[in-house]
Parts: sequence; structure tokens; C-alpha cells
Amino acid sequence: MAITLTNPAGLPEIDVYRQVSVATGSKLVFVAGQVAWGADGVTVGEGDLAAQVEQCYVNVATALAGVGASFDDVAKLNVHVVDWTPDKMPLLLEGISRASARLGATPVPPATLLGVAALDVSEHLVEVEVTAVID
Repeated sequence: MAITLTNPAGLPEIDVYRQVSVATGSKLVFVAGQVAWGADGVTVGEGDLAAQVEQCYVNVATALAGVGASFDDVAKLNVHVVDWTPDKMPLLLEGISRASARLGATPVPPATLLGVAALDVSEHLVEVEVTAVID
């Protein structure tokens, strides 16, 4: 595994991600932002933030697997949520939890959560992008 995740002393420990990742692999993997499309291109969970978060994470895992990687190789994760407000956090965490259960892994790389005005199509509520490192 090319990624070591850590919470350095002096920074808060956050349950859903680590503050720092150290990459030692030799290949960078950039995954395009994944939205809540199923393999057929139809939006999964229209109007349901938790369901869309789950699908985004599953899509990221599928993209990573396609190049021989997994969430264990993710150095950085960015989440973009339409019209973000802090009261949406339980739905975001529910979606991550459901994806973790489906994938058998809990993704905890350093993460950035960004509120955005809109995404590619109006029914998409969230987009997840990652950068991974593999040997």
C-alpha cells in the first residue's frame, strides 16, 4: 500500500477522515468527479442525498478497481454538495456509511467538503473526486 494516513499531534481527530496522507507509490491516479449515475447512465437516488453519496462512493470504488486500486490507495478526496448547509451532514455521513458497508471498507483519506451552486445536471446533489497513488 502506497498511502499512510495519519492525524498529527496538534490537529483534531475527525472520525470520517484523517488529516494527512503520505504517498510513497510511483503512479498517480486521478479519478474524475463521480456523480450518482448507475452503469446505465441513469441517476440513482434522485432527490435523496444519502443515496447519491452512496452511489458516488461506489462509482469511485469501481473507477479505482478498473486500474488496480482501491480506497486504501486514495491520498485525497473532495466532496462537492449542491446547496450545502451543515444540517445536511447526517445525510452525507449516512451515505458514506452505507457505501462503506457495501464496499467492505471505510474511506478515511484527507477530505475537503465544498458547497456548490450546481453540478452537471439538476438531479445530481453530490460529486466525489479522488486522487490515488499506486505502486
